[in-house]
Amino acid sequence: MSFTPLILAGGLGTRLWPAISNLPKVLSPVNSRPFLSYLLDQLVETGIQKIVLCTGHLGELVREAFGYEYRGVAVQYSHEMTSLGTGGALCHALALVSSEWVLAMNGDSYCGLDLKSYVGWHFKKKYNASLVLTKIEDTGRYGSVKIDKDGRVLSFEEKCANVEPGWINGGIYMLRKSLLASIPAGIKFSLERDLFPKLLDTGLYGFRFHGKFIDIGTPESYLSAIKLFSEGCT
Repeated sequence: MSFTPLILAGGLGTRLWPAISNLPKVLSPVNSRPFLSYLLDQLVETGIQKIVLCTGHLGELVREAFGYEYRGVAVQYSHEMTSLGTGGALCHALALVSSEWVLAMNGDSYCGLDLKSYVGWHFKKKYNASLVLTKIEDTGRYGSVKIDKDGRVLSFEEKCANVEPGWINGGIYMLRKSLLASIPAGIKFSLERDLFPKLLDTGLYGFRFHGKFIDIGTPESYLSAIKLFSEGCT
């Protein structure tokens, strides 16, 4: 089954501005490469023919950096004039999606998994919606995801000060296009707060990944990303 990858690339990155000189977050340099390029490399390995970048603040710089082709794969852009949130940005991009399925990715985090394994698992299970979960030692900064033995998501727990291991949202999702089309167009809408909790009753499942995960949301995690990729983050 085919799918269209959409990368959420509109993050402001305000906490990183002293380090990235007012670049959009996805262009943060990591070992002389834009962070986004590592995600694009992952997608190219799945054999897809097109990638859609959902841009916002300073989106013209993303377009200048990557143009309309990356390693032989077509790159298209869905640009939002005002911030629409993660769900709103994906809904805004649906005019560029002809497939029944969307593989959505946060542009400011990286899971070192084989995306083909995740996509294959999702289609084999015939779920309507799923997300990648990654195990970390301290869920306090992110909040945790509670699942049952079959991987069905039971709840999303808020961020807290307690240091404890658990599963967190890895920022990669497989969703039916029809789910995203149900989002009200042109308004700010969050996947994490407005859509996923509503899917718990009908079924939202987690693909459990044990491996490297990094985000670049803070100066500290950005420096950790540089270290990880310099060591070979796969």
